[in-house]
Amino acid sequence: MAEKEIGRVTNYFSQIGVAVIQLTGPLQLEDEVRIKGGTRDFQQRVESMQVEHQPIDKAEAGQEVAVKLDQKARPNDRVYKVG
Repeated sequence: MAEKEIGRVTNYFSQIGVAVIQLTGPLQLEDEVRIKGGTRDFQQRVESMQVEHQPIDKAEAGQEVAVKLDQKARPNDRVYKVG
């Protein structure tokens, strides 16, 4: 499957499992993403996304979004859209 880099993790809140991602490309609910960096490399579907604590369905390049993750991430991990 083709992958396109759509952003980078800027922060990760381990207590709630949420990554803040600075987007360089569009992202929407149900998209499949891959988080890659250091010792991490995993893929998952986007099931929860927020901006300023408000749920959203889609986001555009330039926005900073919070996404619930199944696994840990770290700042500067790269985010790819799969498919």
